[in-house]
Amino acid sequence: MVTPQEIGLRIETRRKELSLTLSEIANSIGVAESTVQRYEKGRIENIKLPVIEAIANVLNVNPAWIVCKTDDPTPIKASIKIPVLGSIPAGIPMEAIEDIIDWEEIPESMCNGEKEYFGLRVKGDSMYPEYLDGDTVIVRKTPCCDSGDVCVVYVNGYDATLKRIKLNEDGSITLQPRNPEYPPRTYSLAEVESVPVSIAGVVVELRRKVKK
Repeated sequence: MVTPQEIGLRIETRRKELSLTLSEIANSIGVAESTVQRYEKGRIENIKLPVIEAIANVLNVNPAWIVCKTDDPTPIKASIKIPVLGSIPAGIPMEAIEDIIDWEEIPESMCNGEKEYFGLRVKGDSMYPEYLDGDTVIVRKTPCCDSGDVCVVYVNGYDATLKRIKLNEDGSITLQPRNPEYPPRTYSLAEVESVPVSIAGVVVELRRKVKK
């Protein structure tokens, strides 16, 4: 059983590592300096969770570390949930798609600069063995990409497909499957505009659930 003294020692140790005074901690969490001192000396039992979280925020540590539930002081990063889609029909705004089959969390910091993300469940084996049927890819929504990026691509108004993109010097685009059983397909500059071929987003992460 964790004692108040063990919790207090962690608070005091971390405070001194950061060269913070009792007064600075007290002012940050809205209590008296003497109260913080009592926390550190283990004289207050059952410190309320909001107080622990406030102290953890000031000390830049994981609240679970303060109460000795983990030995890793690394603070928990803020995260947001994004929808995982089973399909992405062309012409339908992302926010209007109802085919949400799951949710994934990504660090809030990824969304700096108003970047938008969505998840997509991989179907088929055209990108095998790099991407497997049932995998989830995290995709940054963008109409542009660099040559070599794995992208979610619209072709001829169908549901978006996953392919590696090669941007050719003549303005054509080659969609390259990973599986050698599927041939690459190149679209001329004119075909890119007339078919059309367009980028829905660039894959930034692969998430694979291990089957038990």
